[in-house]
Amino acid sequence: MKKMTLVQHFSELRRRILWVALAFLGALLVGWYVAPFVQEFLTRPLLDIWADGTLLYTGLTDGLMIRFSMATLFALVCVLPIALWQFWAFIEPALKKNERKLIWPVLVMSPILFVIGASFAFYILFPIVFKFFIELNQDASVPSTLLPVARDYLRFAIGMLKIFGVAFQLPLIMVLLNRIGFLKRELVLKMRRYAIVFIVIIAAILTPPDVVSQILLAVPMWLLFEISILFMRKD
Repeated sequence: MKKMTLVQHFSELRRRILWVALAFLGALLVGWYVAPFVQEFLTRPLLDIWADGTLLYTGLTDGLMIRFSMATLFALVCVLPIALWQFWAFIEPALKKNERKLIWPVLVMSPILFVIGASFAFYILFPIVFKFFIELNQDASVPSTLLPVARDYLRFAIGMLKIFGVAFQLPLIMVLLNRIGFLKRELVLKMRRYAIVFIVIIAAILTPPDVVSQILLAVPMWLLFEISILFMRKD
């Protein structure tokens, strides 16, 4: 394969970034029209267990800002596979055969694990946590009306999806560090008890201040940690 000059590399990179940017703009335009469905989808776990629930819009621009944020979220999700493919196509010619075998599975498995983590939060965590919060507020000792702010709810929901999606990258990170020789399997086994404590602390920091959501993050992370050990190479 003919070697490229530095200028040619920058030109190639600029071309691929341009394709990603154009794909993002196209997805953003589509996202503007599907944004109401995205909002309804993200709100469904709350309204399914709170039949008479109502979300509050506190300002005239809330509808606009929410629709734009939902469109942006839709565009980012749609463009991620394209961005990963363009990244791979850019670096692949410079990689050795063993490096290709290492990086390609990472690019494939990372989005899959993110989706699994976000799905776990959406379908398992959300119904439990929202029911807990609603019952806690409705059982308040003083007269009260529960009116969650729509922007706050969506920010919380999207934030939790991101947290669980990133948390489920743990096996990939551990196996990758092991394959490049940075993390020894024997060391992980020796530090297992400390790792479990660390996982519990991280779960307590990242999730809302209730035991249920902390457990629902800590337990899967611990299971993923144990699964990661099975795929790590022995010295």
